[in-house]
Amino acid sequence: MKKTLLAAALLCCLTSAYAADQNDASALEPVIVTATRTPITADDALSSVTVITRADIERLQPASVLDLLTGLPGVNVTQSGGIGQLSTLFLRGTNSTHTLVLIDGVRIGSVTAGFASLEQLPVEQIERIEIVRGPRSSLYGADAIGGVIQIFTRHGQSDGGIAPSLSMTAGSHGLFGSQAGLSGGDRHAWYNLSLGGEYTSGFPGCRMGAAEAMAGCFVDDARDDAYRNWNGAANAGYRWDNGTELAFTWLRSKNDVEYAGSPYGGNDAVNEQRVAGVRLSFSPLEAWKVTLNAGQGKDLATTYYQGTYYGTYYPLAQTGYINSRRNQFSWQNDIALASNQLLTVGADWQQEHVDSSTGYLADNRDDTGTYAQYQGTFGRNEVQLSVRHDHNQQYGGHDTGAAAWGYHFDHGLRVYASYGTAFHAPTFNDLYYPPYFGIPSANPGLKPEKSRSAELGVAQQLGLWNWGLSAYQTRIDDLILLDPSRNYVPFNVSKARIRGLEGQLGANLDGWQVQAYLTLQQPKDIGNAIADANSGNLLPRRPERMARIDIDRRFGAFGIGTTWYTAGKSYDDAANTHRLGGYGTLALRASWHFAPDWQVEARLANAFDREYETVYYYNQPGRTWYLTLRYSPAAH
Repeated sequence: MKKTLLAAALLCCLTSAYAADQNDASALEPVIVTATRTPITADDALSSVTVITRADIERLQPASVLDLLTGLPGVNVTQSGGIGQLSTLFLRGTNSTHTLVLIDGVRIGSVTAGFASLEQLPVEQIERIEIVRGPRSSLYGADAIGGVIQIFTRHGQSDGGIAPSLSMTAGSHGLFGSQAGLSGGDRHAWYNLSLGGEYTSGFPGCRMGAAEAMAGCFVDDARDDAYRNWNGAANAGYRWDNGTELAFTWLRSKNDVEYAGSPYGGNDAVNEQRVAGVRLSFSPLEAWKVTLNAGQGKDLATTYYQGTYYGTYYPLAQTGYINSRRNQFSWQNDIALASNQLLTVGADWQQEHVDSSTGYLADNRDDTGTYAQYQGTFGRNEVQLSVRHDHNQQYGGHDTGAAAWGYHFDHGLRVYASYGTAFHAPTFNDLYYPPYFGIPSANPGLKPEKSRSAELGVAQQLGLWNWGLSAYQTRIDDLILLDPSRNYVPFNVSKARIRGLEGQLGANLDGWQVQAYLTLQQPKDIGNAIADANSGNLLPRRPERMARIDIDRRFGAFGIGTTWYTAGKSYDDAANTHRLGGYGTLALRASWHFAPDWQVEARLANAFDREYETVYYYNQPGRTWYLTLRYSPAAH
């Protein structure tokens, strides 16, 4: 694996960059909105970005959103078992709570746990994903220390036609899923409606021996952990001749997840993600554009034991249901000061609310943020400056800022440098979770985590070849930790320093589409050795080396491809006592357009049936096959 990682590193140093579809020239410079909250090309982002299109999703044939994101630059995913089981995402070595996730501009994620449940989102409902690495608190407020991931749901047609869609998937472990949709529109209006579902009988989430080790599920449970999902999405909008635009989005995903944790089985959780948003944009003056956004994100979770509400069995544990809601509104103004100079000023408001059987000591809080951003181009130079002030009724005020500069040389070569600050607000679990069986579980005196990040990058586009490298360092103060010696009560004590090098590759070699990604990182706890017993250790569940290569080729109606991913060792705990070994997996895929508008797809994941863990004592899927039938005619 070390030799392969070295080869990948040399490859990325010579030629690396992401290209969504090298056969499409427009894909070389995709337009993104997440990096600056305004439409720009990826070449003008002055940060490390990755764009995943619907064409990429259908080519790669991922089983889930997590499967799609694993191994992208700076992205590490862990999961406690199979499809639908609890997962976490670490971006650039920061905590799972340090990545802000949006769906069509609406912030999602539990306000109690502090991160988004990406395992619950149906990949068939996704049109596009934008990943922006590096601090973005100066534009989005709390939580964007590692970066921002924005997911866009599938949109309607704009050519005046109506297009149905249908897909059905079967696979290992009794997997069956389907999705049906209808989209249409014209030059003014568009719409998309879609319904889907998925079921798998699953496999045992914990490996045997967990009970003896007091790890993982705490019990030996050989039962399969089944998963069920029902989802629906709607997207519609209208654009007038004067440029005024009104758009609406809605997504609902409901999941029933069985999980280990009892010697008698019967544990399951019913989780639900709901997202709704509306956007209105118009131009009062030629040089002034106003965008108003309103939305709501809900994260609902209820647990059961052998079909009965969990709180009935264990009322002292104060577990049963936790429902969180985030109402949000934003007002953004984009003002063209001169040619190639844009000033953006705006305000965001959000209200977080918890309704739970646990009886949190506080159940709501408001946050108001105001921000300003300047983007300017002067010849070959680009400049981006942003500042923001957030005021929260729990943790008070917080100021953040960022500055970035870029220079464009000849032959598509560019360099950029940036510096930014960010912060993460303690979650409701951190601050207000009630005593668990009488033992304190929260700390109302926690301070927000604060970070400082610097990045230097270089990239180049050379027709069918694209390459880029970025080096960064992030320092986090007042890192929130959980320590068993303190009954897992969260506290501020530690500091973390994360250094990293990322490479991206995109190339088209005689019809072979190659995409490669490399991450070398050093996520370390560097707290005071006297107050922090874990000083000098690696942060949990974050490997120091990751690499991924995607290779695809079409031969007329047939397509073939493979994805190879490898990760180095990591540790499951802050004390670095539970080692997670390094591993590598290989996936094979093929497709066949056997008739107009019809395609069959086949994928074999973990082809060599490697055994590995991303969470201590939790199993990962072995060799797994998927077969999909897809119908997607052009609009008519």
